[in-house]
Amino acid sequence: MNYPPKYHQDNTKEHMIEVIKTYPLATVISIENNQPLITHLPLIYRETDGKLIGHIDIYNPQTKLMCNNNPLDIIFSGPQCYISPSVYTTTQLPTWNYIKVHLNCTVKAIESKEALKASLISMTEFLEAPNHKYKLEVDNPRMEANLDYIKMFEITIHAWEGKFKLSQDKKTKDTANARAELIRANQDRIKTFLDKVF
Repeated sequence: MNYPPKYHQDNTKEHMIEVIKTYPLATVISIENNQPLITHLPLIYRETDGKLIGHIDIYNPQTKLMCNNNPLDIIFSGPQCYISPSVYTTTQLPTWNYIKVHLNCTVKAIESKEALKASLISMTEFLEAPNHKYKLEVDNPRMEANLDYIKMFEITIHAWEGKFKLSQDKKTKDTANARAELIRANQDRIKTFLDKVF
């Protein structure tokens, strides 16, 4: 909990919740026989009780650990990019800026098919925001046919850690320039990247 330095930590819970809501694809880490099991899953923050809700394929080897209050580590990743010294008004070295939220948790399986169905519908509604071009209907036959192959789980968060490395230790103008570069890099580079890999 001591690194990165305090000026690169943001433990304001509202800020960390905003990361979870905006970038809900989580890295979910369990340990079995001293080996990590890692899955990338969208998780939804439930405002009513502060828990995370998710679903996992029954054939995923991590599924058997998503129950019985087993421990989990979870990472949510916000925007990130290389920061060139050229963006600063003062002399600096190259660096990398990023936003991460680390959570220490326990997980419990939810066995109710009705709860699973309601959760799939509400997750879809959340992810479709703000335009809601698609609605998962309660009687959707494809969803019904797949309920036996999906496990729902509920995660209780015990410890939060926000790593917001955003050049806060620089002069005000340089911090603003680094922020602008983070926005530019994330907007401009995605098409070039996708053109190369897909």
